[in-house]
Amino acid sequence: MKKFSLQAAFLLFPFQILMSQTLPADSLEYRYPGEVVITAPRVSVPLGKAPFSITLVDSEELDVLPRAVAMDEPLRLTPGVKVDNQANGERVHLSIRGQGILTETGIRSIKVLLDEIPVNDPTGFAPDFYDVDLHTVERIEVLRGPAASLYGGGAAGGIINIVTENSPNTPLFGEVSSTGGSNGFWNGFGQFGGDVRDVNYRVSLSRTVGDGYRVHTHFWQNKAYAKATYTPGSSVQLMPLFSWSHTYHENPEGLSLAQYLQDPKLPNDDAIPYNEHMETNRTIEGITGLIRFEDRHEVRFNGYVKQSQYTEVNNHVFDHQSLTTPGMSIQYTLRPGPDEGKIRNEFSVGTDLQWQTNNEYLTPNDYSVEVDSVLARQEIRQSGEGFFLIDVLSIARDWNIMASVRYDRIHNELTDLMKTDSTDHSGSADFSNFTGKLGVAFSLMPELTLFGNWGEGFIPPSTEELGNNPAGYGGFNSSLKAATSSCFEAGARGTIGRKLRYDLTGFYMTTKNDFDRYRIPGRGHGEEGTFYQNIGASRRLGLELSAGYKPFKPLLIQIAYTYSNFKYDVGSPIPILMDDTTIHKYIENGNWLPNSPMHQLAVDIGYEILPGVSVGLTSETLSKSYIDGANVESEAAPGYTLFGARLVYRWHFGDISGDMMFNVKNIADTRYIAFTEPDPGGNSYQPGAGREFFGTLRILL
Repeated sequence: MKKFSLQAAFLLFPFQILMSQTLPADSLEYRYPGEVVITAPRVSVPLGKAPFSITLVDSEELDVLPRAVAMDEPLRLTPGVKVDNQANGERVHLSIRGQGILTETGIRSIKVLLDEIPVNDPTGFAPDFYDVDLHTVERIEVLRGPAASLYGGGAAGGIINIVTENSPNTPLFGEVSSTGGSNGFWNGFGQFGGDVRDVNYRVSLSRTVGDGYRVHTHFWQNKAYAKATYTPGSSVQLMPLFSWSHTYHENPEGLSLAQYLQDPKLPNDDAIPYNEHMETNRTIEGITGLIRFEDRHEVRFNGYVKQSQYTEVNNHVFDHQSLTTPGMSIQYTLRPGPDEGKIRNEFSVGTDLQWQTNNEYLTPNDYSVEVDSVLARQEIRQSGEGFFLIDVLSIARDWNIMASVRYDRIHNELTDLMKTDSTDHSGSADFSNFTGKLGVAFSLMPELTLFGNWGEGFIPPSTEELGNNPAGYGGFNSSLKAATSSCFEAGARGTIGRKLRYDLTGFYMTTKNDFDRYRIPGRGHGEEGTFYQNIGASRRLGLELSAGYKPFKPLLIQIAYTYSNFKYDVGSPIPILMDDTTIHKYIENGNWLPNSPMHQLAVDIGYEILPGVSVGLTSETLSKSYIDGANVESEAAPGYTLFGARLVYRWHFGDISGDMMFNVKNIADTRYIAFTEPDPGGNSYQPGAGREFFGTLRILL
C-alpha cells in the first residue's frame, strides 16, 4: 500500500501537466504569492525575494482543517517540519530540520510568535501552542533554519510567526461554528468584532473536549482571545491584546513494542494508577505598537506579562509551578526615502528583554493520591537579554541581501527553599553567545529567484532540562552546556508557466552538544527519574520541496516533500543508560537520530465540482524511524501512509453565509506508530489514531 500511494502521487502529477496542454490559454493563472509581505524575520520582506527558506500557510489551507485544534494540521504541507501529536489532542511536540527532536515535550529551539508576542520563555522553550486558536488565524509564516541572530536562543531551528485576523471593515460582525466527531471530540467557537472609526476589534471564545484515540487521553480546553488595533493616523498604531487558556490533558505515555503489538489503544501501565496528566491555566496581557517619523524612521515595540499555573502529574511526583513572565522588545529601523535610487539600505537595531519567576514544589504521587510531604521547594529566576543588528540591502529589483548579528545572555538562578546546613541545592547557570546570519537572494527573472544563506543556532538548556537534577531532588543539572549549530542552505522558488509554483531548498547543518535523555535506576517514588545530558555532535543533510499545480480552475494539487539525513557525529560509542541495566546499547558514529524518518511526503488534491462545492483528497507518508541512537532494526517504527478526504459546501443566504464540511482521517484505518521517542524505560512508541470522522458547521453574520 505504501509503494502504491507514493507511485500514485507522483504519477498523477505529470498526468495532470499533460492534461493541461489541451486547456484554453485563458484558464486561471496560478501565481506564486511572492508579493505577500512577511514579518517573521523582524523586517518586512516580500515572500518571493526572501533570502532564506520560508513557507506561508494562508487561509485557503486553514479553512479546511478537520478539527482546527492542533498545529499538526496547518503545518502538514510545510516541508522540513515534523509535528508529533502526543495524545490525539492539542499537546504536540514540534521540530524543524530535526532541531528540538531530542527533547521530550514542548517546542525547543523554535521561536514562536503570536501577534508579535513571544510564546517562548527566557531560555527559548515554548511549552505549547495552547494560546493559539486556529479559527482566528489569518496566516502562519514558518522560517526554516537557524535564526538565533534574529530572536536568540529560541530560534536555532527556525521561527513560527502566527498572525491572527482582524475584523472585516464593518461596524459589527459575528461568527459561530461547531465541530463534532470520533472519539468524543467536540469544539465550539464564537467570535464578534467590528471596525469603528480608528479601532478594529475582535473577541473570540472557544471550548474543546475529546476522549482521544487511546485509553486515558481525555482532554479539554477553554480559550478566550481579544485584540484591538487603534490607528489614529498613518504614523501610529497600537494593538492591546488579552489571551486566556485553561487546558487539561491526560497522559497515556508511550508503550513498549510488546504493548503496542498487543493493543495500541492501551495506556502505559503507570498512566491510570498514577493518573498521569498535565493542566495549564495561563493569561497573557500585552500591547504592541508602531510609530513612524518622516517616512524614514520607525519604532516597533511590545510589552507583555504572562502568568501561568502549571501542574504535571507523573508516576512518582506532583509537580506544581507558578510562573510569571514579563517581557518587552523595542526595535528602531532607519529606511531611506525614495531618492535613494536603485540601491536601498534598511538598518535596524533593537533589544529583547524577558524575565521569569517560577515558584515550584514537588510532592510524592502515591497511586494518584498527593502525599502530604514535600520533596523539593524552590524558586527559579531567569532572565534573557538580547541585542541585535539587522541590515537589508536591496539593489534594483534583482538583489536582496540580509545580514544580522546578535548577542544573548541567559541567566538562571535557583534558590533552594528547603535548604539545611548540610543540604543546599541553590545555584546558578549562565549561557551567552554571539550569533550571525547572512543571506542573499537574486531574482534571475520574475519567475525565478535563487537564494542562499548561512546562519547559526544557540540552544541554552531549558527550565525542564536544568531543573531535573541527577544529584538529587531540587537544584540545577550543573553539567549541561548550550547546544550550538551552523547551517548552510541554498534554494530556488518561483513559477513555471502559469500553472506551477515551487520552492526547493537544500541544506547542510552541523550541531554540537545536542541534548539527550537518560534514566537513573532507583530515582523517584518507586520509579526511575528522567534526566538530560549533552550527547555530542550531529550532522544533518536535507532537501525540502513544496509545490502547487493548478492545471485548470477547479483543480489544485499541492505536495510537500522532505528528505532528511540526520546522523550522529561522535567519536567513541556513547552508552545509552537504560532502566534495565542488562541491556547494553550504544550511540555510534553515523547512526541516525531518533524519530527522524528519511522521507516525508504530504499530498493534497482539491477539486471544485460545483460553485461552492468542493472535494479533497489527502495523503501523508513517512518512512521508518528509530527509537534511539542505537538504531536497532527490530525496534524501528515502520513507515506508513495515511489517506484522508473532505467535502466542503459554502453557502450564502442574503447577508448570512457559511460552510459545512465533512472530513475523514485515516480512511483505511491503518494501524501505525505516529512517532517514537528515546525513552530509556523502553516505552518509546506512541500509537496514532485510527479512522476518524468529523463534521463542521460555520455561520458568518
